[in-house]
Amino acid sequence: MRRELDDPRRRLLVQALALGLILPGDVLAQSLLGKRPVKLPPGQSVYRVGGDVTVNDKPANLQTQINAGDTVKTAKGAEIIFVVGSNAMIARGGTTVVIEKEQGSMIVRGLRMLAGALLSVSRGNQMAVTTLTASIGVRGTGFYVEAEPDQTYFCTCYGVTEVASSADPQASETIAASHHDRPVYILKDAGRGKNIRNAPFINHTDQELALIEALVGRTPPFVFPKDSYSGPRKDY
Repeated sequence: MRRELDDPRRRLLVQALALGLILPGDVLAQSLLGKRPVKLPPGQSVYRVGGDVTVNDKPANLQTQINAGDTVKTAKGAEIIFVVGSNAMIARGGTTVVIEKEQGSMIVRGLRMLAGALLSVSRGNQMAVTTLTASIGVRGTGFYVEAEPDQTYFCTCYGVTEVASSADPQASETIAASHHDRPVYILKDAGRGKNIRNAPFINHTDQELALIEALVGRTPPFVFPKDSYSGPRKDY
């Protein structure tokens, strides 16, 4: 699905903010992006929220706590940037994601994507990402997922993932990526052995990865932010 073009000013500001180039007193940058990203203090979950966003069906704001077990929903054109434990995420507009937890604990066990698009980073923990068409095992990595009724787009930005088709469990593969090496589409029912296909690198950037890694006190594993992608991102 073709995504809407984003504001070029916003793309440049995301890049500048992630690189620490936003100067104090830059009112335009602050109004669009807020403060320079640093590790969020204990007790703070939300870095930025815009538009109609709910957590467990209650309106979200900067004081909202988000934990494993919660459901995050964004309306069309909305977004939320948030942290749960060692996981940091950007949920785009039109997203519904259930943050599943380990039984008897508050550790994130998985993300159940019912709709929409999500960029996420984590380290040192394993979890499952499920959509209507895919089941994906994540081993502490950065990834971007778009969940639609008939297909899932999934990019292993860095790290290792196990990608499988829900319609064809025997169609699976291990993807080890250092820098968006193998994005894939996981289709609903394209026939046995044909449900996982190559895909382009779309709708997310290294600058966004740098931003959310900063919220949990980390940096991406690649050396220099990549800005070769200039295509659209949904509602961002």
